[in-house]
Amino acid sequence: MASFNNARPKNLQKLLQLSNHYRQPALRLQQTSAKTLSSCCKQFNSYDSNLTQSAADADFSSCGYTRCRKLCGCSRCVSPIETSAFHVGPYSSPFPVGFTSSIRSFSSSGSREEPRESMEYDVVIVGAGPAGLAAAIRLRQLCEEKNVDLSVCVVEKGAEVGAHILSGNVFETRALDELIPNWKEQSTPITVPVTEDKFWFLTEKRALPLPSPFKNHGNYIISLSQLVRWLGSKAEELGVEIYPGFSASELLYEADESRVSGIATNDMGIGKDGSKKEIFQRGMELKGRLTLLGEGCRGSLSEKVIKKFQLREQSGSQHQTYALGIKEVWDVDPSKHRPGLTVHTVGWPLDTRTYGGSFLYHMDNHQVAMGLVVALDYKNPYLSPYEEYQRFKQHPSIRPFIEGGNVIQYGARTLNEGGIQSIPKTAFPGGALIGCTAGFINVPKIKGSHTAMKSGMLAAEAAFDALSKETSQQPSMEQYWSSLKTSWVWKELHQVRNIRPGFDHGLLAGMAIAGLEHYITRGRLPWTLKHGKPDHECTEPADVHKPISYPKPDGIVSFDVLTSLYRSNTNHNHDQPAHLRLRDVNVPENVNLAKFAGPEGRYCPARVYEYVFLIIYLPLVFVRTLEIYFNMYMVVRTLRYAT
Repeated sequence: MASFNNARPKNLQKLLQLSNHYRQPALRLQQTSAKTLSSCCKQFNSYDSNLTQSAADADFSSCGYTRCRKLCGCSRCVSPIETSAFHVGPYSSPFPVGFTSSIRSFSSSGSREEPRESMEYDVVIVGAGPAGLAAAIRLRQLCEEKNVDLSVCVVEKGAEVGAHILSGNVFETRALDELIPNWKEQSTPITVPVTEDKFWFLTEKRALPLPSPFKNHGNYIISLSQLVRWLGSKAEELGVEIYPGFSASELLYEADESRVSGIATNDMGIGKDGSKKEIFQRGMELKGRLTLLGEGCRGSLSEKVIKKFQLREQSGSQHQTYALGIKEVWDVDPSKHRPGLTVHTVGWPLDTRTYGGSFLYHMDNHQVAMGLVVALDYKNPYLSPYEEYQRFKQHPSIRPFIEGGNVIQYGARTLNEGGIQSIPKTAFPGGALIGCTAGFINVPKIKGSHTAMKSGMLAAEAAFDALSKETSQQPSMEQYWSSLKTSWVWKELHQVRNIRPGFDHGLLAGMAIAGLEHYITRGRLPWTLKHGKPDHECTEPADVHKPISYPKPDGIVSFDVLTSLYRSNTNHNHDQPAHLRLRDVNVPENVNLAKFAGPEGRYCPARVYEYVFLIIYLPLVFVRTLEIYFNMYMVVRTLRYAT
């Protein structure tokens, strides 16, 4: 469909250079300098949970280097902490992976301010995660098999493919076996098979062994970020164009707005006051005959599509439920390292009314990935997921694994936990939802990469069939929705559908239901349990709970938030629009503080809140947690330029 042009569009060249400008460590400094990190800023008068995200989608993950983070320069900031800043690590190329001299056709698109240039593709994919890259690879495989040329573009907000994915994952290879059958014969980052699989019920002092329900024999402990980098290279070899460093900030529609026609990247070079700086550059329009959204949990464009086309109503699905996962990667003493060991726990430190659990995976290179997942329907507003995780690491059965080691990475993620009950219709006019955007995580397995990849492959096959037909009608993704419901993904999620909602009745009842479903009925019960109230309606008033007293960090295995945030490699340019803004300035004091004792300061894994508030440039995981936790205040999110 698209013509080729050997000249790189001038505007795209500028965008690539500008993206590089914001990703580059300033002057590649080698010296260290003292900088002040502050836990909050009171510079502005607007801040809290009733917010609109006005410009951002950056995550807790590494872009390949570490930067000093001076969170703000306000003289009224409290709790300053002195730390050293340093600049290390590789530098990402200013040009996208797979960017060749053959660029798709482009044209100017009208704007009241100034025109945006555009490029046309057959398929535009948002998100270079497992689902997006699997879809891109499968599309180009089909093109080679059928001798059809379809242009495929992937946009990724991270500075490089894999930059927004935190290491540590138990990977089931079923989808990869189908996508690249000979992957074992290639140089893949899948090298550590699971050798031990432990499951413990924790009390405050003891770890009680239980039969493991995870069945990880044949699975591998991997770095997921390394896997997606490898998948990105495979996609590039097949002719996929991958553009890292660009956030998809806007959906494009046909003239009557009845059909999605692509996406636009965000404008770059906007100051925090909203003014255009000298380096201002309009975003690009990437127009696609079909658009696949693989943004991950609660993607901003995906949420808009779900609402606009009433995809939950069409599928009859329930609301989505969520969890917050906090994770670290440790470099441990070689004598304590047991490659292939997996440990999962339930129970302490969470109370019996709070769903969650922990994981600990021994990867290669003396590294251990560990973390705690806390469902966001917890009742006690005084609960802090971050502090619960710090407390978890002090357990006498957990601490010995990591004591004497060093944390090399910290991060957090929001997770879809609704299962099959919460999956919206995945096909919409002009495109489809793939991967965790739709919610394919198998919660009892604590796995979602394999189902995400398979969903991308199914979407690719449906897209190829729709685009290959010689018809005057617009291509449709309805085949994807039909094939998904007859796939092994749907069967797998249906089999475990009652386990997560069973825990709405408490830990012991949930474990009883899970045991019944897993070992006896195997998902064959004639009914399906429903989820309870949406997460944001589950928080109880502070006056029915007692504050939780958390121990101070010891600096050995537990740490304060700012130390962890520094390790997250989160980086944003200070001079850009605020991440969120208030809709109603009275809500923080009159509702959040008065009724719930200001839970923002506790549920945020980056602790950017204190009363009175300012929005510091927030990690995306916090924004999504905020949206979920205070959804009653209609939090809306847009993106800022990627760094």
